This record gives sequence, C-alpha cells and structure tokens, in this order.
Amino acid sequence: MKERLEALRKEALEQLQGVADAAHLNDLRVHYLGKKGQLTEILRGMGALSAEERPVIGQVGNEVRAAIEAVIAEKQEGFDAAATAHRLQAETIDVTLPGKAVGVGSVHPLNKVTMEIEDIFIGMGYTVAEGPEVETDFFNFEALNLPKNHPARDMQDSFYITDEILLRTQTSPVQIRTMKAMNGKTPVKVICPGRVYRRDDDDATHSFMFHQIEGLVIGPNIRMSDLKGTLLQFVQEMYGPQMQIRLRPSFFPFTEPSAEVDVTCAQCGGSGCRMCKHTGWIEILGCGMVHPKVLEHGGYDPTEVTGFAFGMGVERIALLKYGIDDIRHFYANDTKFLSQFAKM
Repeated sequence: MKERLEALRKEALEQLQGVADAAHLNDLRVHYLGKKGQLTEILRGMGALSAEERPVIGQVGNEVRAAIEAVIAEKQEGFDAAATAHRLQAETIDVTLPGKAVGVGSVHPLNKVTMEIEDIFIGMGYTVAEGPEVETDFFNFEALNLPKNHPARDMQDSFYITDEILLRTQTSPVQIRTMKAMNGKTPVKVICPGRVYRRDDDDATHSFMFHQIEGLVIGPNIRMSDLKGTLLQFVQEMYGPQMQIRLRPSFFPFTEPSAEVDVTCAQCGGSGCRMCKHTGWIEILGCGMVHPKVLEHGGYDPTEVTGFAFGMGVERIALLKYGIDDIRHFYANDTKFLSQFAKM
C-alpha cells in the first residue's frame, strides 16, 4: 500500500505541474483528494492491515495529501494573482480623458410658468391657497351656483367616484373653502393653483388632466375696473409691456357679469396671422364679478361686499409664452423637448 501511495504522489505532482487553468486545477483536486478520489480509495484498504502497519501507512497517507495540497495551493495562488492582474489591467482608468457629461434636470415648463404666475400675483398682494383634488359635489358645483341637473354641468364632463365625490373639474372649490375659512372677513385676495380633471379626449389643445390657476378678490366696493387692471398688469408682466387685453361678454354660472379675456397675439403683434386666425387676439382666460349666490355660499353678504374671480389654464399660458403648438409635448417625458427650458 505504501508503494501505491508513493506512486499516487508522483503521478499527482506530475499532473499538477502541467495544469493550465483554475478549472483544470479543481478537477485534479477532486480526482486525487475528493471523497471519491484516488487517495481516499487507497486508504479504504487500511482496514485489512495489521495494527503495526496502520500508523505507518496513515502517516504516509497524510504526507501524500499534504504534498498534493501544497502544490494545489501554490498553483491556485498563481491563478488568483494572474486573474487579479488581468482585472486591474482591464479596469485601468486614464485620468487624462475628459469626463462624461452628467445630465442635469431642470424645472418642468409647466411648473416654471406656474411659479412665474404665482410670483406676479404675490407681488400684487395675493396669497396662494390649495385644496383637495378629490372634491365633494357641493364644493365643486353647488356652492358655485351649479345645482344638480344644471345644464352648465354638461360643459364639464366629470370623473365621479360616488354620487357625491368626484375629481375636481376646476380649482374654484378652493375659493369656496377659502371664503368659509375666512368666516366673513375681508379682504380676500388669493390665487388657487392645482391639477384638475375632465373627461376629455387628448389632442393638441385638450387633456383629461391639466393645470389651472384661479384668483379671487373680495372686499367692499370691488369693481369690474379693478379686475381689468389686475389682468392687464398680469399680462404685461407675463408677456411684455407692449401687450394689451380686451374683455368680451361671456357666461359662467359663478360670475355675473362674466367675460372672456383676449390678449394681443404675440406672433403678429395684433396685425393678424394664422395663429390668431387673423383677428390679432388670442383668448387666454375667463373672469367676472363673483355671483351673489356664490358669495352667500362662502359666508358673505352680497349687499355689503363684492368680488371678482378669474381662471386660467397653465398649459394655455405656457403654449402662448413659448410658442408651442401641442399640449401633449408637456406630458411626453421627452428630455430633448424639456431641456430647452433649462435656461429660460
């Protein structure tokens, strides 16, 4: 048995000297030292030896195992070192190369326009008020002089959650909530920005979700001329001092009288072009004097105070400001489109 062990040692060492890679080395380790390897197979015959021979053969077996393991460890260390050197060579960084540009985000154009509008009205003494996007039918319609079955409700096809709960179709409910919170005190001077929802087909000028900013002023002797002066100042700060506005009679259930507001076409300066359909004007918002019933719902006596309100779509303001022709660009998540506004 001793001769077999010595022969095994010689054979194993010769095989290990010619090993080419770590995988081959592991195969030889299993072949010679594994649970079913050559050394284990030889040592299983120790049971047939005499008591005097067993210690001698056991010692020789341990020496053979130690010799083979030492060579395997040496070879494995060499393969590990070579792999590390190769990996370091592959991962070498040339610090003289120019760095890769890191994309930096910017404020979304709709947020940018919203903040600009807020800044303009804050400069005129307004405060910003917010309210829930999931609203009750009372605040969204009834308190705004739109009782159930009112035909004007058809103008705002709504997302109802229950018979009395819906996604707000306008930011006007915030005006009612603000009036109730003021508990009849004046003056009230707020703007109400936020998302609103209507069941509409998406196209170049419409979306089922869009952004509005509404304004409300309540106090003694508030007049239509105050409304016009406020909107003229807003338009000139937003689009430039050369811009003018005109008010056209219109109808809204929550204001009386009501008006649509047009602004001088920025494309042609009012001379007429395709953008303004050769009228020289472009509609941007609606406004009017707060209806007496709306004042009553908000807790005010319409014989003692008056007020005006206006509402604008942020997307429409942005379209005109930046000369964009399709509202869907704002929601396409196109970084090439959005990056244009980083320095504006």
